[in-house]
Amino acid sequence: MPFIKNNILRYTLITAIIILLAGGGWFFHFSLTPYQVSYEQVQAHYAYQAGNDLHWQQTKIEDNYDEFTYQSFDGQIVNGRIKYPVTHANSTQPMPVLIGIHALGRSQIRWFQDSFRTRPTITSVDKITQQALKQGYAVIAIDARNHGLRKDPNYSIRDVMMDLHYFGDKAPYEALITDTVKDHRVLLDWIAQQPQFDPLRINVAGYSMGGQASLLLAGIDPRINNVAAIVPPHLDDKTALVAPKNVLIGLANNKVWLLTADDDEYASKQQNSMLFNLIPSENKKHFRFDSSHILPSNYVDDLTDWL
Repeated sequence: MPFIKNNILRYTLITAIIILLAGGGWFFHFSLTPYQVSYEQVQAHYAYQAGNDLHWQQTKIEDNYDEFTYQSFDGQIVNGRIKYPVTHANSTQPMPVLIGIHALGRSQIRWFQDSFRTRPTITSVDKITQQALKQGYAVIAIDARNHGLRKDPNYSIRDVMMDLHYFGDKAPYEALITDTVKDHRVLLDWIAQQPQFDPLRINVAGYSMGGQASLLLAGIDPRINNVAAIVPPHLDDKTALVAPKNVLIGLANNKVWLLTADDDEYASKQQNSMLFNLIPSENKKHFRFDSSHILPSNYVDDLTDWL
């Protein structure tokens, strides 16, 4: 009996090792293999079919504050909000626009409220909105794919990230970022048609995933003039189509401000410096903070001149 038990144990152990080695081999050598893309290939990847009718619907929440929906390039309904400066009703000049893009797991509401469902807006992007409104900007934000009112109850953001990090399935994550950027390009189509907005003063700012998406949007769409990327995560060529480093050539004529943390768990000090150095714009600034991924709330003060 001890002999049989030892053999069973030995075969079980060998089988487990084989499965682990096979799985590890697939994970490291196939699924996470880096791939190369040119800037032209990235541009083609983010191309979309512009529609003649966005089925835009806008409803007043309160004075100078509306919610809206529109139909994106693939038929999905996008929701968001827009807040106007108090001076806009009496102004005869077109106003600048700030597009805010939220962090992973958050929603567009964070750009307009200091808390949501009793949870504070620790990214402080609501303070950026307040600052922008004081400077005469209209502030617009939408929910990213699978966020906020667009959540998929059968496949959550946690599922997306689990599949990426533990099973090496990058397709859902790349689709999430790609389609969110395209949703913003469709939003830009609407902005361009509105006489109350200044098409030469369209800024985009984003926190974390929003910082990543902001760089991608500004890098592939020339309608964005200025970009502020706040603690964007570091991404290499394992997810090349959604890595900001692969669109930086498109930022040559932009004002680009990068705000990073020296103890960020999603991007090291060296990786942040490398990203900044790769930005070809002569009009760029790098603000570094002695913090983790959540910056001290006064980082917003540094964006006054950017706006």
